[in-house]
Amino acid sequence: MKFIFAIFALAPLYSFSQEVDASDILFLKIQELEGEIATLRSEIESQAYLIEKLLNEETDQFDVDSALDTDINPELDTFRFEGINDSKSIDEVYDQAIRELNDKDFQASKKSFNYLASNFNDDEKIPLSLFWLGEISLLESNLDESDRFFQRLASDFPDHWRTPLAHKKIGDILMMSGETEAAKAKYQFVLQAFPNNSASSLVLQLLENME
Repeated sequence: MKFIFAIFALAPLYSFSQEVDASDILFLKIQELEGEIATLRSEIESQAYLIEKLLNEETDQFDVDSALDTDINPELDTFRFEGINDSKSIDEVYDQAIRELNDKDFQASKKSFNYLASNFNDDEKIPLSLFWLGEISLLESNLDESDRFFQRLASDFPDHWRTPLAHKKIGDILMMSGETEAAKAKYQFVLQAFPNNSASSLVLQLLENME
């Protein structure tokens, strides 16, 4: 009898997790495309800045390479070449991580995203990497690690287009951890801070279901 009661007690949490996954999946793909479009537009509008940046980086490259020599994971050493922080390097690592994610090779994808987030500077790919690291950790039921990735994204990149959804994910983790009131507060924050973002539509539905 106790076993049957335990099953029914766990059923709402499982249902909530399934609902979260189903409501998120379309938005993830749509927002990924929106981000790529925003990136392309930004690249077109800032060619002069990029040229100046590359020229400045040339004088600093020796120091960058020297520092990385002691830190780079040997398993991912194939990504190392002169100009490690240029857009080609970043795109290569990110594209590989996405391929591994699409292939459901989550451990390999996690290593690639971690490598990118630890060794590069990029205002678009780094927050995206943190987001996917949070998603993979959530898939692995590692709530604490997932929360750390989403918290880093939200704090380090407050204006990134993934940040509203990262806040929503933090609320989901609180809910899964049984911290209902804290989850509600986080959802309310998303509504107030990002009223026109798709993440607000998701949390509004969740809040209505929690009434």
